[in-house]
Amino acid sequence: MSIFRGELLKLFARKRTYIGFGAFILVEMIILFLLNLPSVRKVIGKVLETAGYVAGDYLSGLTLAFLILLWSVFLLGSLYLALVAGDVVSKEVEDGTMRMMLCRPISRTRLLSIKVAAIVFYSLALTLFISATALGAGLLHSGPGGLFVFAPLEGVFAVYDFSQGLLRYAGGAVLLAISLLTISAIGFCLSCFDMKPATATITTLSILFVDMILKNIPFFEPLRDWFVTARMTAWVHVFAYHVPWEKILEDYAWLMGVNATLLIVAWVAFMRRDFKS
Repeated sequence: MSIFRGELLKLFARKRTYIGFGAFILVEMIILFLLNLPSVRKVIGKVLETAGYVAGDYLSGLTLAFLILLWSVFLLGSLYLALVAGDVVSKEVEDGTMRMMLCRPISRTRLLSIKVAAIVFYSLALTLFISATALGAGLLHSGPGGLFVFAPLEGVFAVYDFSQGLLRYAGGAVLLAISLLTISAIGFCLSCFDMKPATATITTLSILFVDMILKNIPFFEPLRDWFVTARMTAWVHVFAYHVPWEKILEDYAWLMGVNATLLIVAWVAFMRRDFKS
């Protein structure tokens, strides 16, 4: 436990670890400002009124929080998770501290496990922080009210009262945190190879963005389930009226399989590396 605590202290001692937290607060403020523009509220209200709902009942803090998560978390979250995960091993190798750590009576497997635990902790902390601050900012800005969910790419359109909407939002935040672990797993895996921290980060982002581009090409719709980013959107389906639990469990089982494979590859690469020369 003391080694894990030390790993967390080392992780959070780096300034780049906090960039994601600060950046998301700034993004939340910008999105809330833009959503408050009359022209934007008019568009959202028109969608609601077309479906037979009163716009004023659902242009709430809960709705704004959901929209912030839907629009910003994947793109920005992938950047900061890749930055930290791609740095956790390769940076210590570059600085020469990895050799010093391996001089202590600790196995490589245990050391790697502690680093994995630290990255998982950071990933969950960042995602839940974003979810909580988005909700808090939304409620302070627009107050409580019904939840309006409009995610056309995932085929989800739903409205809920405040209590039911808050429950769905909490469930979606937890599932989103689990989805984003795959980004950290990719970055961590690359960090265990013989490459610079910046290279690991850029390669992680390249893999994710190429995957996302291919997923969005209409001709590749029959292959959609083979793309990681398509599976990562499973959290949105918890907002559907009839939650497709079987599909959600399938998606997360697939993602967990990918994560496990990446960790095994990372372990093999780390065990084979020479840190003495």
